[in-house]
Amino acid sequence: MEFKHTPVMLEEVIEGLNIKEDGIYVDCTVGGGGHSLQIAGRLKSGHLFAFDRDADAVAKASQTLEKHLDKVTIIKDNYKNAPSVLQQMGIDKIDGFLVDLGVSSFQIDEGSRGFSFVHDGQLDMRMDKTEDVVTAKEIVNTFSQQQLMQMFYEFGEEEFAKSIAQNIVKARQTQEIFTTFQLKEIVENSMPKKVVFSRGGASKKVFQALRIFVNGELTGLDTFLQEMLEMLNSNGRGCVLTFHSLEDRIVKNVFKLESTNCICPPKIPICICKHKASVKLICRKPITASEAEQKQNSRSTCAKLRIVEKI
Repeated sequence: MEFKHTPVMLEEVIEGLNIKEDGIYVDCTVGGGGHSLQIAGRLKSGHLFAFDRDADAVAKASQTLEKHLDKVTIIKDNYKNAPSVLQQMGIDKIDGFLVDLGVSSFQIDEGSRGFSFVHDGQLDMRMDKTEDVVTAKEIVNTFSQQQLMQMFYEFGEEEFAKSIAQNIVKARQTQEIFTTFQLKEIVENSMPKKVVFSRGGASKKVFQALRIFVNGELTGLDTFLQEMLEMLNSNGRGCVLTFHSLEDRIVKNVFKLESTNCICPPKIPICICKHKASVKLICRKPITASEAEQKQNSRSTCAKLRIVEKI
């Protein structure tokens, strides 16, 4: 299948990174390579390290960045391993990094990956197909009703989590749930029809919850961000694109913590924490896509871009 990729908030990201032609940059989630192509094109003696855990994305990015491979290193690995991988390569300091936490277009549009309720395919949802982790299919067929309900509440903020979990357990007693459309039908039958018709994707929250759980998307995100911020040179920039409130909350809290001098409780008369801000916020509120981009690329509608600069 053709890999269609439209980078979200491309101009805003490139402006936010404030690229130096001799700088060292990291695209932690290269995807189709749209953002990386623009970063690499602005480098002369600098270098870009691009990570992705998805082999399909790595292959596509290699094609997209073919003319810049003299100044780009593409690495197949989970972005959360980037700090340690870079240090093993002798890279201790960088001038900027980008993390795009959205699911790639290829993963969504390729039905066989099992990410989308729009395309039918076997439930899977692993971003790295070689990774030995529980799949979405295994989850919906083996997890208890309580476990499913908690997952849908916690990672999907799904208000109908209880009835959806009940109906999944009931349905699998008759037949194994192994396709995205099977799951979609169960989810939609677990909520009022007016909700199904008004949501514009009634299964979105459940599919999000499963994807987050399968890939451990929120686990260690805060630690990873702190490690990347520590690697930044003075005046280096960190840009993070988020696509739902759970991950955005983590990014917001890390950036707030690292841009604050004292974090002592308000009632303490003098500072005893000795915490010093390591970065400054470039934008106090997250940047969102323009109306024009949202009309052209629906996946940009829920995107938020947060930017910090190393002090």
